[in-house]
Amino acid sequence: MQSRRKSVYLGFAVIAILATVTIAALPAAPQGGPTFAYVSSEVILRQTPGFAAAESLWNAEVASMRADLEQLSRQLDSAVRAFDQQSIVLSPTARQAKQEELRQLNEQFQERSNTAQLRANQRQAELMAPLEERIQAVIDGLRAERSLGIVFDVSAPGNNVISADPVLDLTSTVVRRLTGGSE
Repeated sequence: MQSRRKSVYLGFAVIAILATVTIAALPAAPQGGPTFAYVSSEVILRQTPGFAAAESLWNAEVASMRADLEQLSRQLDSAVRAFDQQSIVLSPTARQAKQEELRQLNEQFQERSNTAQLRANQRQAELMAPLEERIQAVIDGLRAERSLGIVFDVSAPGNNVISADPVLDLTSTVVRRLTGGSE
């Protein structure tokens, strides 16, 4: 019984020593301050030099895509109206052929719409990527300077931050650095 107690105590001692060594090996957290901060990436992006030009270019390209889709939509609507007016006098075979034509025209419209949406998203990503890279570099620099572990984005979808100390908000500092303002 006594030897069993000794082995249990010895086991606890080994665990305590391992825990102490493991904790000592962890990087030390900065003293006296939080290890996190937050930004609003939407605010930062809108104030980043080059954003207005990129957004304007993207809007112009999307407007062109929309005009193309609106023209195709008008053609589809016109074909449907014509079919509705003629369907009574059409033979069952002719009616079925017209319905197939309309189905193909609708599929063409849907395919073009999906392709346009995909192209618009890709183009937006292309235009915003250089801005987002600059923003990320500034945020990473601030995180390193201030020895922060994490920087949250309070404007991210699904963000669950309900309340935060404004002192922890790096948004204006990031904007100043991006725009060349002083701190």
